[in-house]
Amino acid sequence: MNSILVVDDDQELRENLQEVLAGDKYEVTLAKNGTEALEIVKDKDFDLMLLDLIMPGLSGMETLMLLHRQKPQIRVVLMTAFSTVENAVEAMRRGADDYLTKPFKSADLLTTLRRVLEEAKFKACQMTLNMDGTFNSLANPIRRQILQLLVANARLRFMDVTRGLGIDDHTKVNFHLKVLKENGLIDQDDQRFYCLTTEGEKVSQCMNFVINNLTS
Repeated sequence: MNSILVVDDDQELRENLQEVLAGDKYEVTLAKNGTEALEIVKDKDFDLMLLDLIMPGLSGMETLMLLHRQKPQIRVVLMTAFSTVENAVEAMRRGADDYLTKPFKSADLLTTLRRVLEEAKFKACQMTLNMDGTFNSLANPIRRQILQLLVANARLRFMDVTRGLGIDDHTKVNFHLKVLKENGLIDQDDQRFYCLTTEGEKVSQCMNFVINNLTS
């Protein structure tokens, strides 16, 4: 479940946004100003901050700049009035990911948040998949198939892997398993079952995410 911090000095709007976002299965936390938001993120990580641009005290722009020093990984979508769109564009130059012009429809809000979060996931996957060892592991289609088999079955013995691949050459399968093991993507337990490591699970998720998005 993605977590979102909503920052706005308008209590009614904050609560309405919480209802909309919770209805779309987001975990929602509320803050009434930038100062409170920055205190909250010290103790909790969020995937995204929905941030009002014009607020008493710390403005949205100031909050954005301080946030990126403290938690640069948090994605930021600004909320702004028509008269401050230029400021929102400037904030995007400074690191915001998108903005919404008030008043906005719930459907537009949800579409924007999904897009920003998908882009974040894609960039994280891009960094993971571009690592030398990972790239080498995924360069071969047989190794990609092995990872997919382990995603589907969790634990497999050597002969299960060969049957799943439809390959009779056991030496070839053993070679590819060794490459995946050396790169930390798979391991064997005490009973000689092959399984994904934590890194292997992350790489497999990224691989499937990229494949699905390139083909959709």
